[in-house]
Amino acid sequence: MGQDQSKQQIEKGLQLYQSNQTEKALQVWMRMLEKSTDLVGRFRVLGCLVTAHSEMGRYKDMLKFAVVQIDTARELEDADCLMESYLNLARSNEKLCEFQKTISYCKTCLNMQGTRVGHQLNGQVSLSMGNAFLGLSLFQKALDCFEKALRYAHNNDDKMLECRVCCSLGNFYSQVKDYEKALFFPCKAAELVNDYGKGWSLKYRAMSQYHMAVAYRKLGHLGDSMECCEESMKIALQHGDRPLQALCLLCFADIHRSRRDLETALPRYDSAMSIMTEIGNRLGQVYVLLGLAKCWVTKKEPEKEERGVGSDARVALCTYLTGRYGAGTQGDGVYR
Repeated sequence: MGQDQSKQQIEKGLQLYQSNQTEKALQVWMRMLEKSTDLVGRFRVLGCLVTAHSEMGRYKDMLKFAVVQIDTARELEDADCLMESYLNLARSNEKLCEFQKTISYCKTCLNMQGTRVGHQLNGQVSLSMGNAFLGLSLFQKALDCFEKALRYAHNNDDKMLECRVCCSLGNFYSQVKDYEKALFFPCKAAELVNDYGKGWSLKYRAMSQYHMAVAYRKLGHLGDSMECCEESMKIALQHGDRPLQALCLLCFADIHRSRRDLETALPRYDSAMSIMTEIGNRLGQVYVLLGLAKCWVTKKEPEKEERGVGSDARVALCTYLTGRYGAGTQGDGVYR
């Protein structure tokens, strides 16, 4: 299969993917990968496969294709392709919560500054590194990276990147408990989607709505939180976005817990945990367990405000988890 045929197959797959025929798109790309001898075409289709598997939550497959893409870039002896493939490798490890590896691969990208695509990708590299530092709770380093990514977005007039950075900043400020800023940044992301996102993937709208939902809940605006989360979940279901479905289920559970409707919250935590485990989002599993712990604190001491997990609540939580997820829960690194 030559260059022209490779290009046609890539475009055919993209059209199928954009029309929500994901499995058909994957079949087209995989056939091309098996038959094509065009290294440039193979590199590009591997990039498509990395992105598609990321959005479906198939992070181990995403990592597999990222590794193959690096090998292809080395065969091409092209520094631009090599930097792009290292970024995909960093993102794959970020999704799998391998944050130290993410940081290492991002630093490799930043050291490859002789490439033509460097100025285009540096913002995305900084964003991925910021997400990894945030996953490690290294807040100042995360903020520095997000601010750097935002500068790249402004300097290159990259509205998509700006939107993604605003969502990450919303997550950042939610974790450091500055809830006004945690709401401001995803609202800014939603504005960017409305103003510039007519041709963008709906995932940008979905992510901004999700982060708004989280911030609204933290601020106690539970009705607004539910409305935003429902909008995000609707898009996630429409596009088969499993990672976002898990986050929305977690948010729904947190909203019901905030309303002290524990009987509604607990099944949603279960569903969120199921997807988080399926896709390999270990950090997400931790957040689910924290929510469950808070539920059990409320059940044990309903007259008190939520506070740290007491020993009785920990025992109750462990009993609950063992019953729900089996005796293997402790041994697989989900919690100790």
